[in-house]
Amino acid sequence: MLKKAAAGDARATHQSLERGLRILETVAANGGFTSLADTARHTGLHRSTTHHLLQALVGLGYLRQDPQSRGYELSARLFHLTGRTWTPEQLGEIAGPFVTKLTAETGEGSSVAIFRDGRVRIVAKRDPEGPVRVVQDIGTDRPLHATAVGKAIIAHLPLAEIASILARTRFERYTPRTITTRLAFEAELRRIRSTGHAIDDEEHLEGIRCVAAPIYGYTGQVLGSLCVVGPKARMTRQKLREVRTPLIALARALSDRLGWPTEPPSGQSGALVA
Repeated sequence: MLKKAAAGDARATHQSLERGLRILETVAANGGFTSLADTARHTGLHRSTTHHLLQALVGLGYLRQDPQSRGYELSARLFHLTGRTWTPEQLGEIAGPFVTKLTAETGEGSSVAIFRDGRVRIVAKRDPEGPVRVVQDIGTDRPLHATAVGKAIIAHLPLAEIASILARTRFERYTPRTITTRLAFEAELRRIRSTGHAIDDEEHLEGIRCVAAPIYGYTGQVLGSLCVVGPKARMTRQKLREVRTPLIALARALSDRLGWPTEPPSGQSGALVA
């Protein structure tokens, strides 16, 4: 009797494991996001069984349920286990709700940029209401030394990587306020590390100001940055100070969503501070 019970338990465990893995494969095949109905249809499981397994995987930290759509998506834990990271498109999708909230709270444009292959690229954006806005196109590159999104990223890279990047950087002048020497830029990076945010004060485009904070991933390394951007007439010195609170809070929340372990590994600089 005991042997039969043990065999039955083993079969049940094997079945649950097989079903759970099938669900993870289904979510991944759907681009990392799926609904309860779609998962049940693709796996051939009963809806109640699918819901139970999805919730179990959420509890174990392998999936995350979106509080608004109630859909399910792969968590940072799976990327950590496989040593992989998100594609720019996936990061843009994940960042979407965060830039939407940031624009709603500040009344200005917002965007997320990532750092890949030595380039800073916009992957998500949200424009404010009204006729006056700063043009931000997804997929466009931003100069490292002349934008808040670029400076917020490079300031928090490992020091050896910063030195390598600076050795290759051409400090092109875009406006009269652009930083054009390595010595001045290194001083700017030290300021950014001490405050936790970067400012573009008409350094890339005249009449445009921007403030950005770093975004970290599950390895503790900086992945990109979140910013608020607007015309100088609205982005006064006072407003630059005011938007820092929601900016840094949402950069931290996005980092948490990407599995940020809070404390960067040794040898890396920076943390999200107010």
